Amino acid sequence: MAQQLHFEKHLLGGSARSLKLAFVIDPVDGLKAWKDSTIAMMRAAENHGHDVFAIEARTLGWRTTETGHPGGAFAEAVHLHLRPDDHDWYRETGREWTPLKAFDAVIMRKDPPFDFEFLTATWLLERAEADGVRVFNRPRALREHSEKIAITEFARFAPSTVISRDLQQIHHFIDETRDVILKPLDGMGGSQIFRVHRNDPNRNVIVETLTHEGQRTIMAQRYLPEISQGDKRILLIGGKVVPFCLARIPKAGETRGNLSAGGTGVAQELSPRDREIAEAIGPVLFKRGLMLVGLDVIGSHLTEINVTSPTCMVEIRQQSGFDAAGAFITAIEHACGLS
Repeated sequence: MAQQLHFEKHLLGGSARSLKLAFVIDPVDGLKAWKDSTIAMMRAAENHGHDVFAIEARTLGWRTTETGHPGGAFAEAVHLHLRPDDHDWYRETGREWTPLKAFDAVIMRKDPPFDFEFLTATWLLERAEADGVRVFNRPRALREHSEKIAITEFARFAPSTVISRDLQQIHHFIDETRDVILKPLDGMGGSQIFRVHRNDPNRNVIVETLTHEGQRTIMAQRYLPEISQGDKRILLIGGKVVPFCLARIPKAGETRGNLSAGGTGVAQELSPRDREIAEAIGPVLFKRGLMLVGLDVIGSHLTEINVTSPTCMVEIRQQSGFDAAGAFITAIEHACGLS
């Protein structure tokens, strides 16, 4: 399709040789091929002629250089052959402990939570970077971009927001704004998100529970009624804006559009405002090493900037025909010097 060709032309892609691509992931058997963007990327990589390896994040490690050992970051790498059957989607064709220097690129796709083990993985991957390994998204950029707090850098696009653990500040914001969304800074998939009205009888206990009695910082944002038209996931690849987003529309009686919370995904072309937001943010984050970013936009407002493992590629391709996973692999090829 014309939009796909136009997008990939901007990425200057086109494979001239085979790459060894390693995907750092959660356990392979827990991935759901019918909707998982990481599997879509793996399939696209193999379709582009590359060798695909899976690395479970728990196997990442580092060692000093010794006789018989190259030293540096390593992991147990599983060589995969991808299949089109979503119920039987891969064959393991080899498995061995491998230095990360053996790969042309390592793609970090470990899901949150952003806990100590996730943090440790970024430290280990940064050591691999120091040895010349290309890692996407860059480990330092992952650490420095809280998916909730990152909107503060682009506050002109955000709704009225307060980030605090002080109960008085949060309650003042609720009184002032009247209808708000409360959420933890480390949640994903719509977990622990509450809509709270000014006169909500459960207001105090919700705030106390989320903040752990004032010991945990949370985010409060003005409730956006445009959520009824969907929480739009907008993808940025190599700093460029994917021309289709996925509007995740809440089910009846629900305020969360997340697919994991029962929302329905509807692919649609970007609005002028969507594009304005995405084009302002994309180049800035790409310069920091964030190859793949997922913006969350409700109505005309930016609510989150997702950088750990953005999704929705499968749904966008199924409904619009745009192959975001293929575009991502093209961007990786370009980053690896293929043309």
